[in-house]
Amino acid sequence: MQAALNTPAAPLAAPPQAQPAHSGASANVLTHYQIIRRNGAVVPFEPQKIAVAMMKAFLAVHGTQGAASASVREVVDTLTQNVTRALMRSRPGGGTFHIEDVQDQVELGLMRSGHHEIARAYVLYRERRTQERARQSEEQTPAAPQLHVLDNGERVVLDQARLQSLIESACTGLGADVSALPIVAETMRNLYDGVPMEEVYKASILAARTLIEKDPDYTYATARLLLHTIVREVLGKDVAQSEMAQSYVDYFPQFIRKGVENDLLDERLLQYDLQRLGAALKVERDLEFDYLGLQTLYDRYFLHVRKTRIELPQAFFMRVAMGLALGEIDREARAIEFYEILSSFDFMSSTPTLFNSGTLRSQLSSCYLTTVPDDLDGIYESIKENALLSKFAGGLGNDWTRVRALGSHIKGTNGESQGVVPFLKVVNDTAVAVNQGGKRKGAVCTYLETWHLDIEEFLELRKNTGDDRRRTHDMNTANWIPDLFMRRVMEKGTWTLFSPSNVPDLHDLFGAAFEKAYVAYEEKAARGEIKPARTVQATDLWRKILTMLFETGHPWITFKDACNVRSPQQHAGVVHSSNLCTEITLNTSDTETAVCNLGSVNLLQHLKNGQIDHDKLKKTITVAMRMLDNVIDINYYAVKKARDSNLRHRPVGLGVMGFQDSLYELRIPYASQEAVEFADQSMEAICYYAYWASTELARERGKYSSYKGSLWDRGILPFDTLDMLSEARGGYVEVDRSSTLDWDALRKKIAQDGMRNSNCVAIAPTATISNIIGVDASIEPSFGNLSVKSNLSGEFTVINGYLVKDLKRLGLWDDVMVMDLKHFKGSLHPIDRVPQDIKALYSTAFEVEPQWLVEAASRRQKWIDQAQSLNIYMAGASGKKLDDTYKLAWVRGLKTTYYLRTQSATHVEMSTVNTRQLNAVSSDHVSGASSAPAPAQPQPSALEAAVAAAAAQATALPATDIKFCAIDDPGCEACQ
Repeated sequence: MQAALNTPAAPLAAPPQAQPAHSGASANVLTHYQIIRRNGAVVPFEPQKIAVAMMKAFLAVHGTQGAASASVREVVDTLTQNVTRALMRSRPGGGTFHIEDVQDQVELGLMRSGHHEIARAYVLYRERRTQERARQSEEQTPAAPQLHVLDNGERVVLDQARLQSLIESACTGLGADVSALPIVAETMRNLYDGVPMEEVYKASILAARTLIEKDPDYTYATARLLLHTIVREVLGKDVAQSEMAQSYVDYFPQFIRKGVENDLLDERLLQYDLQRLGAALKVERDLEFDYLGLQTLYDRYFLHVRKTRIELPQAFFMRVAMGLALGEIDREARAIEFYEILSSFDFMSSTPTLFNSGTLRSQLSSCYLTTVPDDLDGIYESIKENALLSKFAGGLGNDWTRVRALGSHIKGTNGESQGVVPFLKVVNDTAVAVNQGGKRKGAVCTYLETWHLDIEEFLELRKNTGDDRRRTHDMNTANWIPDLFMRRVMEKGTWTLFSPSNVPDLHDLFGAAFEKAYVAYEEKAARGEIKPARTVQATDLWRKILTMLFETGHPWITFKDACNVRSPQQHAGVVHSSNLCTEITLNTSDTETAVCNLGSVNLLQHLKNGQIDHDKLKKTITVAMRMLDNVIDINYYAVKKARDSNLRHRPVGLGVMGFQDSLYELRIPYASQEAVEFADQSMEAICYYAYWASTELARERGKYSSYKGSLWDRGILPFDTLDMLSEARGGYVEVDRSSTLDWDALRKKIAQDGMRNSNCVAIAPTATISNIIGVDASIEPSFGNLSVKSNLSGEFTVINGYLVKDLKRLGLWDDVMVMDLKHFKGSLHPIDRVPQDIKALYSTAFEVEPQWLVEAASRRQKWIDQAQSLNIYMAGASGKKLDDTYKLAWVRGLKTTYYLRTQSATHVEMSTVNTRQLNAVSSDHVSGASSAPAPAQPQPSALEAAVAAAAAQATALPATDIKFCAIDDPGCEACQ
């Protein structure tokens, strides 16, 4: 083995040969990458050499016979592609890799793919070679060569003292555990004679980045080194941090003028007192970014002229603020006010607003909801509308329930309809063809009601098998479920499917009116008076819904009646669907396309002395609601129906992020009753202050035009509508009704002044904006304590700083702990030396029982006038567990759910030591006998017991893995 393993490193540094690349990347792309050998020589990067090295490693372990099979060659080829992609993602614009970096990725690739024996041999070989080189180095100690760099076209000696000073400055104030020395050493290791100066700075960033997993505070050092390169690019020179305040003042007016001259910014920005605004910039806030946040801003948000950035971080926030203050009387004062809550990370506007505020085309809204009519002109007009809205960076939710089903009669041609599915294929391809302003993929979600005759084929749209002409691999789907169907499931009744062309009024009905009409149509169908129609067992259809959700991640489960019965705007129309991310519940019609404008409060920034800082929260929300209301008037509308609707009803969606971070700060485990109570109290406060801010705006600016007759006008607040939902369902609603704030005072205030906005609160995913400010997304539990996060800026190591502080305090933070966290995919539970209370506090998403997610969401939903993007995490899922979870979501009054994220049983076993498990459900558990103790669960109520009894009839499903989407897919950050 030793002889065979003596070659894996050598081919990686060998002279270039004309061999094919196995990376999946084009030869032109690969020419931008080079390898630094250990002797300092720089050679072209050739992925084929990685394949040769790994094949020799397999040969060393398995011998000639074992490694010669086609399957091993396929494995090696796949691993080579994965390693090459990972390397290229670390340097998206090209660059140099040290030979050790390549070998690190090979080792990691072998481990991730489960080839532990090969990886172990590879590691041992590398260690032996390291020791051999160390011995040779002791025998031969030549003088270190002098490095030259290319700086502004001149070949000069590298000023190492200046480089070290820069790195030391980046580490200042970050604590004793963040040292410049390892960054300097790693930077020098990756340099070669004649390297461009830009590559020197890039090498220092990459060097600091590799240390983030050792100590999370290195992320700030990395960000500061990145900031140095951004300043060089924007200002054209090196500027010390101590000089940046004055530099900002001088630069800011020039930046605005340059943006206007290059047709990037609205010329009205020149009307501001730019000197006053420049003086208001807080330069020290540049140092608050972590690496992921600043890199994301640089790559995707900062304005550029011919690919050279012209925008610095604080100028970016002020530009956004200025764009939102264009309609204000004292624009400078309001712009500074808006800037303050953005740059302090107290609140962040959604991505479309950050992209486009202050620009020539200020499309600032996040979400658009449409309903599609049942005629050819209307269908293709709706698809055209999708394209226009997507072009300008809007996420789409389409209601297709009105379109007639397969086999329905077409009067105009005396033929039969092909149903809704062929049109959805066109919708899917349109979303792919028209991306969002060239900045991110188009994204759409199609909704269909559960009584539609095409529902069963609709459920299968995301399958990878079957006729591909009837599949939509790029489009999201959601099931718009009436309460009557859920009652039929609970009571084991039948369910009848209709074509909407025969029952057109069902689309606009909900609650008791829907049930009355639906039952009458069922009786007609039973007599043969309505064709086509089909009757199925409700539990069979429910089982298929859960099966498809489990197998494909779609369609999402959303509840029509909860959205409509609890809608403040039910007097003005019907909610026919939610949006792309299931948090928006607004009316749509043939004359109105619903629009929503989003932004989120950073909850972590509003804690003080272990509790919510109500004074600060109220102040932040008051400013944020004004910003969101301003969006409505400033916004560019690609479609007239969207403009009409938005100006008439003025809905906004104030959300929240950093919920998990707040629990860490308060020392509350996510899977606990205390967390449920905190979800309740924090959302009560956010909603209370949001509604109060809207009524204050109404006093200043006037009520929204469709206010008369709304629930607000009738003195009915979102909290009160739980009783309305319970009455409409005839039970099946069990939600805690406690409150802590003076809602009667708010009720009186609204009666006096009205509301400025028809809807005020919606919890969006905050996929990207939470990265910018460095907190966990939305209301999500932490996915992993040590993980790699991917987005359009590349891959980033993310480590839980709260956990590291605790482990340091306990003397447990070391290299072994880092390796354990990597091996167990960010989970503490299998690591015996970690105390139980720390494990509980830092449980990851798949270690939190999904019931806790539902319970916390239920407490939030009682206050919210719209909905929330609620992902359901489930490890080792079964039919029973799916059935229990989604029935509980219904009886707990949730309006919508988002992705189901499952984890396979094999992953659960890998991450388990002795009896410690994730929220795995074995086959024994399905029959009532669990083989291992489960994590703490909420105590079941009588209603939950009834749900569980009904759930016992569900057929168990095999565990599987669902590909993560939306938040984790680099190509889709649709809402935020």
